[in-house]
Amino acid sequence: MTVTKNSFADLVRIEQLRRIESVHTEPLSYKSVASMDNNPVTEFKYTDFVQRLTRRADLLMRDNGLEAVIAKPQQQFKYAGWTSLIVAAILGGMAAGNAVSESHTLNIYWLLAVLLGFNLVSLILWVIGISFRLQSLSSGVAAQLASWASFRRKDTEETTESLASRAWWESCLTGAVGKWRISMLTHQFWLAYLAAGLILLILLMMAKQYNFVWGTTLLSESSLPRLTESLSRPLQVIGLEMPDSHQISISRMGESMQDPETRAAWARFLIGVLLVYGLLPRLIVLTFSVVMLRWAERGFRLDLYLPYYVELRQRLMTRGTASKVIDADPLAGMEPPKIVHPRQTYLLPAGAHALGIELDDQTCWPEAFSCQYNIVDMQSLAEAVECVKKLKGALVIGVAAYRLPDRGIQRMIADLLAVTHCTPWLLLLNKNPAVPVTESREMAWFRLAENCQIPAEHVITS
Repeated sequence: MTVTKNSFADLVRIEQLRRIESVHTEPLSYKSVASMDNNPVTEFKYTDFVQRLTRRADLLMRDNGLEAVIAKPQQQFKYAGWTSLIVAAILGGMAAGNAVSESHTLNIYWLLAVLLGFNLVSLILWVIGISFRLQSLSSGVAAQLASWASFRRKDTEETTESLASRAWWESCLTGAVGKWRISMLTHQFWLAYLAAGLILLILLMMAKQYNFVWGTTLLSESSLPRLTESLSRPLQVIGLEMPDSHQISISRMGESMQDPETRAAWARFLIGVLLVYGLLPRLIVLTFSVVMLRWAERGFRLDLYLPYYVELRQRLMTRGTASKVIDADPLAGMEPPKIVHPRQTYLLPAGAHALGIELDDQTCWPEAFSCQYNIVDMQSLAEAVECVKKLKGALVIGVAAYRLPDRGIQRMIADLLAVTHCTPWLLLLNKNPAVPVTESREMAWFRLAENCQIPAEHVITS
């Protein structure tokens, strides 16, 4: 089977179906899934497993008509994003309109403060949030409102739609993917704000004649002229003509009327500053956020230690073995006696070495295994460590599944695996094999296996 790269959307769709199946298993139809062709494999590969999960998800969606339910959360987020952009454009236009005086005078630095001041503060907070990994600072208020619209909604009953929505929000708006997705929405918000203000300002200057003025009460007389010259240097590099010292001085509030050349120079200065110091930085950080979002989506992985995926892996990725005859059977042709073996629900390797950790006398081991050591204290741990140093093959570590794993058990397992050359397996034992292990307790043991670097497919529930 040819393995192709699965997209981030495929992984999110799998997560949505995991949430739905965890609550609403019985109403779902598995007719097409039951007839899936699951070819056995000799080696587990993540991409192959995800491709089989994707095919299974497509069949479940088609059989149960879940296409619209799965796609709805993304559509809701798009609508919320467009709403925030429209609000940003309205705010930008209102800010530029209110900063323009009705007496046909335009206070240059008041307008720049209104349009660029809040944008600059937001950009600084975003840089601080990204640098120190502060989600509340890097996302912004508008983006958080757009993302919380459905994510914070509490339903009295877990419906299929609410489960799919919650899985989408958790996959797309949390972690590294969520950080860069919301950052992208934040930059789009401020781009819409600045672009709307700039467009309205250009239209006003095209339709009306404005005198550009500046003034200050607390600052020195030379502070704003020096600031104007500093802001003009990058604009002069790209060929824009900026106001000279004489034009700046005569634009002092209360001075004489301006000539057309002075007004044109100030108009170019105002537009250039908004472009270079407002729109251009936002475009740069928006591009950076888009690239990082794509990178984060490529690095997104399913949590294969969840019991849901462990069960599917054992069903969809059955191990295939190739066998051949080495020595001829001298009893070939004779009918062997029929022996009925009890049904086993685990796939432990034959001939594996077995030891237990803090097991009591009521714990049931499989008939094919004999526990060599039961580690209960430091002395028995030291003896077991010396023993496993000499072993080869597979090492089955039995633990009491009805107990919660603690740091002591994790430390014992880590000490054993640090000195052995065997392939580790973790066997979850129970007092009564007929009583299943709860999902939360099983999840805790899978987390312990993950911390001890035991593959999820090597964790078996007896």
